[in-house]
Order: sequence, then C-alpha cells, then structure tokens
Amino acid sequence: MITFTPHESQWLIGFFLNFLLILSGQRIPLLTPKGWIHAGILGTILWGCLGWKGWLAVVSYLALGSIVTKVGFAYKEAIGIAEKRGGRRGPENVWGSAATGVVLAILIEIGWGSGDLLLIAFSASFAAKLGDTFGSEIGKRWGKRTFLITTFKPVPSGTEGAISAEGTIASLIGCISMAFILRSLSLIPNSLALSIVIISGFLATILESFLGALLQNKTTIISNELINFFQTTIAALFSVYLAILIL
Repeated sequence: MITFTPHESQWLIGFFLNFLLILSGQRIPLLTPKGWIHAGILGTILWGCLGWKGWLAVVSYLALGSIVTKVGFAYKEAIGIAEKRGGRRGPENVWGSAATGVVLAILIEIGWGSGDLLLIAFSASFAAKLGDTFGSEIGKRWGKRTFLITTFKPVPSGTEGAISAEGTIASLIGCISMAFILRSLSLIPNSLALSIVIISGFLATILESFLGALLQNKTTIISNELINFFQTTIAALFSVYLAILIL
C-alpha cells in the first residue's frame, strides 16, 4: 500500500484540483486553452508550496483581473484599445503576472530566507499586478484626460505609459483590494505589513508606467509581459526593503 506524507499529499491535492479546474474551466472565457493549462501548472505549484491559501489568493487575482478587463470591453474594443483575444489571458500573461510570485513561493517551500519577508514580497507582487490591471482597464475606459507619464503631454488613451487621474485611483484601489484579500488569508502577517504591501504595490504600478513609456515597443525583446515581470519584481524587492527598515 502506497502512503504519502502530509506534504506529498498537499502536492497531490493541488495537482488533481487544478487538473479538474482545467477540465471545467475551458468553457469560461477568462483564459485561452493554453492559458488554462499554464494556470493549472501555476496553481499546482502554489498549492504545493503555500497550500490552499496561496492558491486561493492567486485565483482571486485572476478572477478580479479578468472581471475588470471585461468592464467597458465593447467600448475599448470599438476604439481599438481592448485586450486581444476578447480579453482572454494566454500563457505569456499568466507567467508575466505570476513568475515573481512563483519564485518566491518556491523559496518559501525550500526554506530559503525569512518566511515572513518572502510572504510580504509575494503579496506585494500580486498587489502591484492587480493595481496595474485595474489602472489600465479603468483608465482606458473612463480616463478623461490621459498624459504620458514621462512628459505629461496629452496622449490618446491606451498609449504605453499613459496615465489618468481615474486610472491612478483605480490602481490604488486594485492594490488595496488585493492586499486585503491576502491579509484575510493570513499571507500578510500584520497591519503594518499590509501597509508596506499597498505602498510597494502602488509605487511599482507607477514605475510600470515609466517602464512602459521608456522601453515598451522600442524593441521586440521588451514585451508587455516582460514589463509586468519587472513591475512585480520591483514591488517584491521594495517591500522587502521597507519591511527590513520598519518591521
């Protein structure tokens, strides 16, 4: 008779749960078929490393990000600034958003460094990404005056590096929303760490606009997904720096 340790069982549960999720989720227009497969791989890793709480946190991120993408989608599509594939996320979107978090989850799994610091960094990376998604999608739909962040000259909505007051407020709401979800799941250890995650996520979201204006579409190497990876990594690193200073 084959027996499994509790830790091995956790990985097996994660695998089978995410396998079922892939099978059932194909009809839901959130991800492409390949996107669902890669989301299943992501979910298995997160469940294995962080348990159901880490998995649920990222499922919440994917759900909220997809919902806000659909808000005003017909308008954004009509003027040519909507997300491609009808807003469905592909593998590149999954890993561009979550690669930093996955690395941090694996570091927690192998016991490298401080668990609390790594959880704060993990949380900041997803707070930053949801903030970016909220800001981009709300700003494209309802931003009344859009400026390039590097020059503050008016530019059309949807321009890389463009910001608006509405989008900036939405970014902050996205960061706060993700941070409170993570706090409710005890992935953020205390209220002070919650503030660090929100601040780090929001600042990284502002910096993402700078990176988009300066680098994106200047070369084929710098894609939107790579910018997303830079953003989440910066949020994680800055949160660790603040946590070491303050906590």
